Amino acid sequence: MLRRLWLLFAQATTVGLALLFIVTTLKPEWLKRGPAVLSTPVSSEVSIRQVAPPAGAPRTPAASYAEAAQRAMPAVVSVYTTKEIRRGPYSEDPFFERFFGERFRQQAERVTSLGSGVIATADGYVLTNNHVVQAADEILVALGDGRRVEAKLVGADPETDLAVLRIEAPDLPVITFGRSEDLRVGDVVLAIGNPFNVGQTVTMGIVSALGRTGLDLSRYESYIQTDAAINQGNSGGALVDTQGNLVGINTAIFSRSGGSIGIGFAIPTTIITQVMEQLIKTGKVVRGYFGIEPEDITPEMVDALKLPRKDGVIVRGVQRSAPAGKAGLEPGDILLSINDQPVQDTPRMLTQIAQLAPGSVARVKVIRGGKELEIAVTVGERPVPQR
Repeated sequence: MLRRLWLLFAQATTVGLALLFIVTTLKPEWLKRGPAVLSTPVSSEVSIRQVAPPAGAPRTPAASYAEAAQRAMPAVVSVYTTKEIRRGPYSEDPFFERFFGERFRQQAERVTSLGSGVIATADGYVLTNNHVVQAADEILVALGDGRRVEAKLVGADPETDLAVLRIEAPDLPVITFGRSEDLRVGDVVLAIGNPFNVGQTVTMGIVSALGRTGLDLSRYESYIQTDAAINQGNSGGALVDTQGNLVGINTAIFSRSGGSIGIGFAIPTTIITQVMEQLIKTGKVVRGYFGIEPEDITPEMVDALKLPRKDGVIVRGVQRSAPAGKAGLEPGDILLSINDQPVQDTPRMLTQIAQLAPGSVARVKVIRGGKELEIAVTVGERPVPQR
């Protein structure tokens, strides 16, 4: 009897262990403790909180300048130039080639450079920097929509570092010109260009200063200074306001390493419009000319010469055959104003004279021997600078 009971117990235990093994292998969740739940499919999506999509047009997030960038970006282009350069000590000397043969002739090397530009008019005039296209054999303009078009140089002005190109293509996007004279220090601006050929890039900053001069970047300087990041390849690109309107052409950076450190300079539209109009019409820029050698008044001059002013410009020399010499200006004269516009320093005074039309008569107020005089100067045409 006991043996029979033991056999039944052993068989029941064996069957139970077998069932436990099967359940553990195939349905381990049956063995988990916890409240019973319904077996329903679980979504793989994470539950997050997000604003509902707008019913109408997409909204621009607060403090975004996306609309300004989208308005200006299509009109900003990349400018690729190709130059042929011959290297070596004998490459420019025909003597060695004539007497020693072609072994002294150097192979021409084609160098490609990159800059940016801005489409200014619907008929294909493109603004860029003179140093971007200077001495280029070929110029190619790449539009934002992928088109690549050959460009011709219409005219260049080294004294402001501006140049105008012409391209022929249908449906060109055009930049809208703003008024740089309305800018204030602290205004937000965007710089658009193709730095290092990585592709069209937008950077943001503020206007750090206005009317910057004395940088020796060009003859006529009145730069917008900005901390918007500007790098190699940005030259000739657009500086726009928060409405996407052009306020300047990016032209230079201050850097010891070659990269942006937050000090960039742009040519304002007040200069751009005057230069562009003349380059399109005549291929050159005509400027007014006096023929004087000016110098800024320094504190040392004030003490040594007992001058009545602590700032301004003093005439150091006069070309007798030039307009100023014929009108009677003399060395030592202190310039007060030109056509009632105050003379502040040499760079601003040169810009004032340059903007005068040749042949017009300018009213120049000076101090001579402690007395104020007004002299009428018939404006001449500035000679073409020697490059």
